[in-house]
Amino acid sequence: MADVVDRFEVLTDKQWELLELLLPSSDGLRGRKFRNNRVVVEGMLYRLRTGLPWRDLPSHFGPWKTVWKRHRRYAGDGTWDRVLTALVAMADAGGNLDWAVSVDSTVVRVHQHGANAARTQGDLPNCTNLRDEPADHGIGRSRGGLTSKAHLACDGHGRPLSVLVGPGQAGDSPMFAHVLEGICVPRLAGGAHRTRPDEVRADKAYSSRANRELLRNRGIKAVIPEKTDQAANRVNKGRSGGRPPNFDPESYKGRNVVERAFNKAKQWRAVATRYDKLALTYRAGFLLAGIVEWLKLLGDMP
Repeated sequence: MADVVDRFEVLTDKQWELLELLLPSSDGLRGRKFRNNRVVVEGMLYRLRTGLPWRDLPSHFGPWKTVWKRHRRYAGDGTWDRVLTALVAMADAGGNLDWAVSVDSTVVRVHQHGANAARTQGDLPNCTNLRDEPADHGIGRSRGGLTSKAHLACDGHGRPLSVLVGPGQAGDSPMFAHVLEGICVPRLAGGAHRTRPDEVRADKAYSSRANRELLRNRGIKAVIPEKTDQAANRVNKGRSGGRPPNFDPESYKGRNVVERAFNKAKQWRAVATRYDKLALTYRAGFLLAGIVEWLKLLGDMP
């Protein structure tokens, strides 16, 4: 069994050495040191890759409850968020972060195992406190059944900067400001955190006056095409309709990196389909998939 499971181990030794520096070494309650932390994290990645129930994890990874509880702890106390932020800061300090940010969302089908928790209609997520589980668990009903929607902001190379999870029937545009709020990159050389991209690329779903004003007020270049009906209404108003918004078609060609980022994330089966009851733990799995992408860049660098 161990030989079979070894083929699914994701992290190289160098990647694990970097990740280990960023993870807590004890439970923080009684000061007890975590044992076999690498094996436990590989168990999380194995489950993320295969999508199997937690209790069906191979014994190679130890007790399944240990793997689940640690993943749940890291999701709830913000550990995975801090790890992602630290890796992004390292990339920025090394000049490996492209600040031409792309934003988009993808719909994820909710498996019946993840849809049996009681839910009520929830509000938009509070991006200042992502540890709170939303009342609707980020699950909504649409023509495709029960779905969730993952909202992503990624850099110009398609690596994640900010991830939010909401109900599948919710619109993209109202989430735009919340996704951008999640971008906060510390400067390792000192100074204020960087929260303002050079430009933001997004499709027509994000073409609204509020979103354009938000970017304009923050001094961020908007690379968002205008909707056909918006353009027609502006023309019909004549001079009072104002000028068309600035749009850079060459820069917009780079927006496809966010689509490729979703394709890469959905190679992990527990990202492509939501098996988790809690939005917190599903989002943590999405973050973990993104962390692996940053480790591929940073973990093997000399």
